[in-house]
Amino acid sequence: MSISQNLATISQQIQQYCHQANRPEQSVKLLAVSKTKPISAIAEAIEAGQRAFGENYVQEGVEKIQHFASNCANNPKLEWHFIGLLQSNKTRVVAEHFDWVQTIDRLKIAQRLNDQRPAHLPALNVLIQINISDEESKSGIPAEQMLELAAQIKQLPRLKLRGLMAIPKPENDTKQQKIALAQMNELFIQLQSEFEGIDTLSMGMSDDMQSAIECGSTMVRIGTAIFGARA
Repeated sequence: MSISQNLATISQQIQQYCHQANRPEQSVKLLAVSKTKPISAIAEAIEAGQRAFGENYVQEGVEKIQHFASNCANNPKLEWHFIGLLQSNKTRVVAEHFDWVQTIDRLKIAQRLNDQRPAHLPALNVLIQINISDEESKSGIPAEQMLELAAQIKQLPRLKLRGLMAIPKPENDTKQQKIALAQMNELFIQLQSEFEGIDTLSMGMSDDMQSAIECGSTMVRIGTAIFGARA
């Protein structure tokens, strides 16, 4: 299967899962996770109509962003999301190049991104990452810290808080998948009730996309099912 065929299949699946969950077909956005994938694969996805891409590694992501910005004069506007662990010494280059950062888990990182976001660019869209399964190996904050961090981010004028992101513990059983995913949706609704402009719940990957959509996800992050397994 080609990348364009894979994208068409996933788009059909998203529509199907939205229909089954009595949700509008356009209520879930597809983020193509392109980390470690070559420029040629991303170009093929762009040719097939994909516009939003997620990168985990700062330097690799910036090189791709710069490539498509400089080599594609007639290219459609692309949207680049940073979805990896962000260290303090990498915030400037992320603030200068990416459109979204999905992995905000402490005020220090948010403050640096705010201070380093160039004035000529729109505010940087950000999501708070929740460690919903309480895994020591995962980044993100405990759910009970969400409102405090959200209030702090809302004070930063160069950032635009859009919602939440999570990477729940992998589960093969859909009932088990939905426990954490449903908890995330409850937090999302709570955040929406407290702050304006909250519209994005980023959760669901290749293995739990259907459960995530049924539990309210507005953005699924799909890599392997689009580009194939990573080397």
